Amino acid sequence: MSSSASAVGSKPKGSATGHDRRIVVFGFYGSMLDQPGKNRWNRWRPSVDLCRHAELPVARFELLFNSEQRRDMDMMQRDIVKVSPHTSVVPRELALKDPWDFEEVFGALHALSRAYPFDQEREEYLVHITTGTHVAQICWFLLTESRHFPARLLQTSPPARISRSVPKETSERPGVGRYTIIDLDLSRYDGLARRFNQDRQTSVTTLKSGIETRNRQFNALIESIERVATSSTEPILLMGPTGAGKSQLAEQIYRLRKARGVCAGPLVVVNCATIRGDGAMSALFGHQKGAFTGAVQSRPGLLRSADGGLLFLDEIGELGLDEQAMLLRAIEDKRFLPVGSEREVQSDFQLIAGTNTRLDVAAVEHRFREDLLARVNTWTFTLPALSERREDIAPNLDHELERCSLKLGAKVTINAEARKKFLDFATSDDALWIGNFRDFGAAVLRMSTLAPARRIDVPTVVEEVERLQARWHAARTGSKLERDPLEPARDPAIAEAAWNEIDPFDRSQLSYVLGVCRRARSLSAAGRELFSVSRQRRSSTNDADRLKKYLARFGLSFDAL
Repeated sequence: MSSSASAVGSKPKGSATGHDRRIVVFGFYGSMLDQPGKNRWNRWRPSVDLCRHAELPVARFELLFNSEQRRDMDMMQRDIVKVSPHTSVVPRELALKDPWDFEEVFGALHALSRAYPFDQEREEYLVHITTGTHVAQICWFLLTESRHFPARLLQTSPPARISRSVPKETSERPGVGRYTIIDLDLSRYDGLARRFNQDRQTSVTTLKSGIETRNRQFNALIESIERVATSSTEPILLMGPTGAGKSQLAEQIYRLRKARGVCAGPLVVVNCATIRGDGAMSALFGHQKGAFTGAVQSRPGLLRSADGGLLFLDEIGELGLDEQAMLLRAIEDKRFLPVGSEREVQSDFQLIAGTNTRLDVAAVEHRFREDLLARVNTWTFTLPALSERREDIAPNLDHELERCSLKLGAKVTINAEARKKFLDFATSDDALWIGNFRDFGAAVLRMSTLAPARRIDVPTVVEEVERLQARWHAARTGSKLERDPLEPARDPAIAEAAWNEIDPFDRSQLSYVLGVCRRARSLSAAGRELFSVSRQRRSSTNDADRLKKYLARFGLSFDAL
């Protein structure tokens, strides 16, 4: 923001920026401040006064007025020419029925901006926001900030003192007022830019729970979520494998929105997998007393408890179709019927949904409503697995050690040798991290609990690594006591019903392929391992595409794994 002296300085007539560009001002005729009269020269009139500044030579004044102000325009033009002979006044009538109607004023100014022959090479444009209604000033700001008017804002104010006497028209006039030019190009203001960047960095840090993550893709994802979380209240869909951090991220989004004043109510977290069956409808939408056997009192329900706040529906794909239909209505209309009630209730909540399954596939299979999917995936973000963020394991280790210290009530540390041994394993391909951050957090908690004097050493790490490897091996192969030794284990990505539909001949091959995919860092890496022999005999190889087509035969994808 700059004052008159620093904005344009003392320049020859016709120059405002050091270039030969004429100054053109847009502004409303002020029905109160600009009105003429026999004592008009004893009053400060902003539209006339801004033409009296020698260092701000206004070449053309585009003066906007309503039809009832037409009688005053002739005198206004004469007065401006009297104080500034070089200024050309162009009256422009706006047929406004109500100058306080935002839509009408904005529409009229927008139409003017579309039709006006701007010539930025020869002319510099200023928008005078001192006159006109507050609605007009807001519209000026919006259209200037959006560059519909390629201009800067001009604010004027009266001189420090204006005589209260009433001299004749020929008497000494009041002093020249002041003006300020406001450039809405915030990139020119380093201080403001730094402040915005600091605020945004604080928001991003909040979403990452204060962890200095290093994975470039994950950091870009969090920055996108930050922009959405602070500027939109539309539903957010968080996708990703179990343990990837969806619940924690939803909680951080709530904290960020509450800090910004976007959300004032409570955070209500619901794991939809735990409310399946007959009680799901009552748990979500509430019920009236006597609605069913055992309903001895009314219950508000989780959606109503989230009124004014944020509702996180984790594993939303586990909801039944009836609950999905009710939820869709509640999202769109903010109204729903509790079980057994004939009166609708209201709940204005913001929604975040989480899932570890492909809802689009579930919609094709008629297990998830397509209309609900279309409503909840306005903003969809897929969280990567921990195995895809191995460079973030070190800062997350420090974070988990701090959490364990709070939980155990004593400072937990890890010596340098033990830290290196654990990180070498944790970031290697041998660490599957099937449960993602749940596996990781549990591992650090076990080491913290078992470590002598709360100081994790090498033997503690070795013991935990063996424990993790045994668990992951059991998860991949299954319990030999409960199945045929020749029967491969069913991968969690394949539903039990679908697994039973696959020929035993294909199960072994599929199980092996999925095991390779789970430990590989990319589709291409998995393809190279699986086709390492046959690829040597081909002149052109596309192992990734070959593997992708194989997985598709079973309705699977590498990303889902």
